[in-house]
Amino acid sequence: MPVYSMTGYASGQNGSAGSHSEADARPSAAGRLGVEIRSVNSRFLDLTFKLPEELRQHETALRELLTGKLKRGKVEVRAAIENTAQAGVVEPSVKLLQRLNGVQDGIKAWLPGARELSVADVLRLAGGDGATRGDWGPDLLDVAGKALEALMSARQREGARLAKMLEAHLNQLRALVQQAGPLVPQLVEQQRNRFLERWQEAMGLTAGTGGTLPEAAQDRALTEATAFAIRIDVAEELTRLNSHLDEIERLLKKGGEIGKRLDFLIQELHREANTLGSKSAALELTRIGVDMKVLIEQMREQVQNIE
Repeated sequence: MPVYSMTGYASGQNGSAGSHSEADARPSAAGRLGVEIRSVNSRFLDLTFKLPEELRQHETALRELLTGKLKRGKVEVRAAIENTAQAGVVEPSVKLLQRLNGVQDGIKAWLPGARELSVADVLRLAGGDGATRGDWGPDLLDVAGKALEALMSARQREGARLAKMLEAHLNQLRALVQQAGPLVPQLVEQQRNRFLERWQEAMGLTAGTGGTLPEAAQDRALTEATAFAIRIDVAEELTRLNSHLDEIERLLKKGGEIGKRLDFLIQELHREANTLGSKSAALELTRIGVDMKVLIEQMREQVQNIE
């Protein structure tokens, strides 16, 4: 499955380019409908609709359409109806004319001085007829569906770009882990030699004074060398780092809804890198720990945009 970003934008109109028939290319009788969908990252799916009065009754249907495709992200849906020249004259139905005539007679019975409806008044009222507004449902879902498909394509392209960047960071982290591995035995050996030198110096001093401390000094030196080796041993951290890197790589290949899992693994990578830095006993190991944390932080920013 692809990796999807939560960031994207798409828009569509009825009668826009790409329509397959002459009927599709004509605006609706009441104007042209436009839909925009914007999406940014969020922990959960957060839908916001900004619709004109004529379209608010279709919000539930739009919500069902979007939740069927999107799992995470802060998504804003905007729709607007643009009056067109073709929509300037809407021929009123006979039923509407009869209703307007009845309403006018009732008003004039109470208000004899009220003026009669003009042709412009009738046409304006016909353009706002509830039956005409109801016709927007199929158009709205069709345009929103096409915009949603375009949004999914945009999110997929952005997701592929993010996955490629993450894979590059994974390779860099693996290289740093490989660099850190041989350093620990070298440090332990160097420190062991220092302790042995101190032990030998202690033996020389004791022999010169006729004391009896060589065994105690040797035990102390070995104890300190062992404690030091335990304190700086990062083999376990390096093993866990490699394990987390393998899991991230597996998830990127799998695709789908992996954002939350990746976010958790990034936290674990950061924890291991911090431990590695705290156990550092050499400048080179400290540099590797810092480089790791820089890469992990960059990965965190990228993962936060993955669905």
